[in-house]
Amino acid sequence: MKRLEINLVGRARRSPWPGRILAAVALALCADVALSYRQQRAALELKQASIAQAQPRGTPARRAAPEEIAAARETVERLALPWDRLFGALESAVSDQVALLGIEPDPKTGTVVISGDSKDYLAALSYVLTLSRAEALERVQLLRHEVKANDPRGAVSFAVSAAWSAARP
Repeated sequence: MKRLEINLVGRARRSPWPGRILAAVALALCADVALSYRQQRAALELKQASIAQAQPRGTPARRAAPEEIAAARETVERLALPWDRLFGALESAVSDQVALLGIEPDPKTGTVVISGDSKDYLAALSYVLTLSRAEALERVQLLRHEVKANDPRGAVSFAVSAAWSAARP
């Protein structure tokens, strides 16, 4: 009897082309990524250089003018006022016969001027009386009133002054 050789692990001969093509595609993609990276890096360095030239280092900051400082200080004072107390007083005096047109606080004197329109003179006086009863306001007084000439119902434009201090609790 002849000896029989069986090769269970045998390898078949494959074509080398698919592997070579895949390696060439991978190499081309790597080269494209590297080229794109270099271009983006150069563009970034160019932009950083232009930004550095636009913002020179070591230059002193611009000094604010006294008028600008005064305006900023006034704005801070206005923001520090107890607005919630004023708005609470105005909301407690709400009337369907009065429309408010403006609120002008003066932090230096601690006063506020409230202007509005009312349906008639009695409604304006009632509004002033209601404001004078509010806890947040003191010395409430009618500054001016004017009957609108073009309104046949006698509408009144008015302004009220009141003391409104930030120091009050």
